[in-house]
Amino acid sequence: MNNKAFAIKKITLSSTAVSIIWEDNKKSLFHFLWLRDNCPTSFHPDTRMRIFNILSVSKNIYPMKIKKENNRLIIHWSENNHISKYDLKWLRNHCYTNKNSQSTISKKIFWKNNLKSKLSLISFNYEKIIKYEKNFIQWLELLTSYGVTIIKQSPTTTNSGFKILKKIGTYRETFFGTPFEVVNIPKPNNQAYTSDALPNHTDLPYYEYVPGYQFLHCLKNTAKGGKSTIVDGFTVANYLKKNEKEIFDILTNTKVKFKDNDYTQKSLRIFYSPIIKLNLEKNFDEIRINLGAMATLDISSNKMKRFYDAYRFFYSLLHNKKYLVEFRLSKGDLLCFDNRRVLHGRTSFDTHSGNRHLQGYYIEREEIISKLNYFNKTMI
Repeated sequence: MNNKAFAIKKITLSSTAVSIIWEDNKKSLFHFLWLRDNCPTSFHPDTRMRIFNILSVSKNIYPMKIKKENNRLIIHWSENNHISKYDLKWLRNHCYTNKNSQSTISKKIFWKNNLKSKLSLISFNYEKIIKYEKNFIQWLELLTSYGVTIIKQSPTTTNSGFKILKKIGTYRETFFGTPFEVVNIPKPNNQAYTSDALPNHTDLPYYEYVPGYQFLHCLKNTAKGGKSTIVDGFTVANYLKKNEKEIFDILTNTKVKFKDNDYTQKSLRIFYSPIIKLNLEKNFDEIRINLGAMATLDISSNKMKRFYDAYRFFYSLLHNKKYLVEFRLSKGDLLCFDNRRVLHGRTSFDTHSGNRHLQGYYIEREEIISKLNYFNKTMI
């Protein structure tokens, strides 16, 4: 915004709100209670938490006097002899009139199999992310927009992935432990701990709150096979939204039963959720799909066939070469992706030809978003 955006041209009062026309001719409406609630004195100077109690004033509070002074708006309130002083830049940045009149524009970048030729675009050097704030921020921004990045040349000692997670925030613990070992083992308690191919899937769909991001750290990968696969679930879901409305409606409105089949656990995790979940703005929030964790379905009989037709169609697209990206992780690669958007899998590998060992970590979406918020405090 230019300087005109923070300069006031005209102030008028209605019975419930202050109306401001800015020098760039944009209009803002600030209701009296909102203004009193957000007076700078409403927040503790150290904790920055709100200490003003909305019940300490009446619902009919109003400005007895209002004026512009330098770069501030001064309001003398009708109750408690209180005076509020608002920074004009702060007011404009927190204008809910303009914010809510604009359509929500997603910052997410959808991709198909052409991402394979652009892997360098989403690849970052480990040391630069650790050492330089600029590279760290750029990495987080691309991770949230593309939903996937690859960190190259990271240390290959066990548990070394913790360093980059702790640079972001708090990691997510699960019953698998942190990190969890993705390696072929006898009597596996999860399909990931075999050498079999894994179809594209969401991890832990039987949790109410599915882990947001997953980091897979490649320590060894000398076995034949074992290529990684990823697909942008939002891209495929968007295709359905535009071209297959009936299928899209079924997958967004039918709750599916997911179940944890881990025989080592003395608990039974079950959760019902649509395969495609939308947020309040009807944008994509998450894709929840996992062949191995889908329980015996108990959908109503009049929807069962239509659901299976829709599910099968969606699942086939998630493995279609048009959308699928396949590549081989190298020793030291750290594959980072939004577990609730980007589905991941692998091809089978030969355990007699070499070793394949990954360590996995989870971290919530909120941790990454809050770190970006910290670096961009303008609107906070």
